[in-house]
Amino acid sequence: MKTIAGAVCALAALARLAEAGEPWMDEAAMTAAFAGKTLQGNYASGKTFSEIYKADGAIEYHEKGVEFHGHWSLQAGTFCTIYHGDPKGGCYSVRQVSENCYEFYFVARTEAEAAAGDPKRPLWTARAAVSDRDATCTDRPSV
Repeated sequence: MKTIAGAVCALAALARLAEAGEPWMDEAAMTAAFAGKTLQGNYASGKTFSEIYKADGAIEYHEKGVEFHGHWSLQAGTFCTIYHGDPKGGCYSVRQVSENCYEFYFVARTEAEAAAGDPKRPLWTARAAVSDRDATCTDRPSV
């Protein structure tokens, strides 16, 4: 029951932030932060991952025993990671929560869905930091 109550509180907090115009990173800021960089992070489940966002738009995803290749793009203010032959990618609203800590909130499964502007509420998915600097992430999502 505590888990359900916690989830409801988190969703309510996210809705309040969205209504207040909580700033998401814009496309220029996401490009500057991620293009040509490697991020290392954790999903809500605790699984760790790394992604290499090449300057040419290619992406390499690594997780224990798993590797995917594909591309990243920016669509309607979201950061999309699309993998060849794997439907688990998607488009995310991104917040920079500290100097080297970024939170990714799922918005759409495909670039077309993101471009269409479907107003799904963003759901916290992962936290990551650029690998060539000290991470400044905390243990919990910011919302």
